[in-house]
Amino acid sequence: MSDAATYAWANGLMSSIVQNIETVVYGKTTQVRLVVAALAAGGHVLLEDVPGTGKTSLASALASSVRCYFRRIQFTPDVMPSDISGFSVYNQKTNDFEFRPGAVMANIVLADEINRASPKTQSALLEAMEEAQVTVDGETHSLAKPFFVIATQNPIEHYGTYPLPEAQVDRFMCRLSLGYPARESELAVLRRDANAKASLKSVATAVDVLRLQGVTSTVHAGDDVCEYILNIVEATRHSSDLMLGSSPRGGLATLALARAWALAQGRGYVVTDDIKMLAPYTLRHRLILSPEAHAKGKTVDKVFADLLAHATVPLGPRR
Repeated sequence: MSDAATYAWANGLMSSIVQNIETVVYGKTTQVRLVVAALAAGGHVLLEDVPGTGKTSLASALASSVRCYFRRIQFTPDVMPSDISGFSVYNQKTNDFEFRPGAVMANIVLADEINRASPKTQSALLEAMEEAQVTVDGETHSLAKPFFVIATQNPIEHYGTYPLPEAQVDRFMCRLSLGYPARESELAVLRRDANAKASLKSVATAVDVLRLQGVTSTVHAGDDVCEYILNIVEATRHSSDLMLGSSPRGGLATLALARAWALAQGRGYVVTDDIKMLAPYTLRHRLILSPEAHAKGKTVDKVFADLLAHATVPLGPRR
């Protein structure tokens, strides 16, 4: 199959997944496309918004759209690390210990209200998200492929929550907010058939997703694109308004997501406009405002928007 045909197949698969999700998630096309792009790029997504805006519905619709093993973890203070990674039990018949898989042993994992779990439990996700494996009693177990985590958290509830540490937030390829739906979209939700979610059919398989991820990695990104990403990343590190700038992982996440985004647009190459559009989703959650900037009433969003607006765009070919 030629490159053009392969890219056309990948574009068609991503479009099918997006359209399928949008049969139950209305008016959030950009967010849905970003989640599907993150899946294609092999990253993980953090959905942060007020309760009831459709975070769990979006994650569940994605899982229903891809025929694979799905697990949902409702994070609470009493969830233990072993619930996430698994544990060993003694088998009297074999006189040996057997591994019992935890909740991360799935293709798509919904970590619902992740900030309600203790830091110890949250950290159990770190190895899984970064290395696609878990270690229990000194034994390493590889996770299923593909492996995709969608975590949700409610930013306005602080009682009984544990804010995610920077090390864990940095593991997410992008952070999204759904926001309240437009009037027309909310009216469609009210009119929706109560069985719409249950009747959602899959349009792809785990094998399709693995192939899609392989195709995504071949999308071309020129030197001008890489330099532009680095210009933005370095600007966050040198800003006096930020106490913590983007890690190198932030630049890699931006490039990977841009490849998937370009593929979703029907292109086999990334352009700098892709980076400008995606950088707020892939970099903002990695930044920490300085105390002085906070005292002046500035926000991370405003500071980053200014940095992005003034970042130098290298001149060069699009491909």
